[in-house]
Amino acid sequence: MENAIMVAAALIGAGITAGLAAVGAGLGDGLVTSRFIEGITRQPEAKNTLFTNTLISVGLIEAMAIIAIVIAFIMLYANPLIK
Repeated sequence: MENAIMVAAALIGAGITAGLAAVGAGLGDGLVTSRFIEGITRQPEAKNTLFTNTLISVGLIEAMAIIAIVIAFIMLYANPLIK
């Protein structure tokens, strides 16, 4: 019984972690992209600089989401409390 509770808690925790990572990455990407488009409309001559900064920002945001997914997998498969 105790093992079943630990498995259920690990599944719930991994699901919450993956879901919040996806929502956070979506919000972050949306905000960065909207600011990029806003910056282009204000200063079209700065398009190349803004594009480079946008790609770097989106890459870092997606990296954080991937790290959260890896932590979720660790909670599922490398949990020392589940035998």
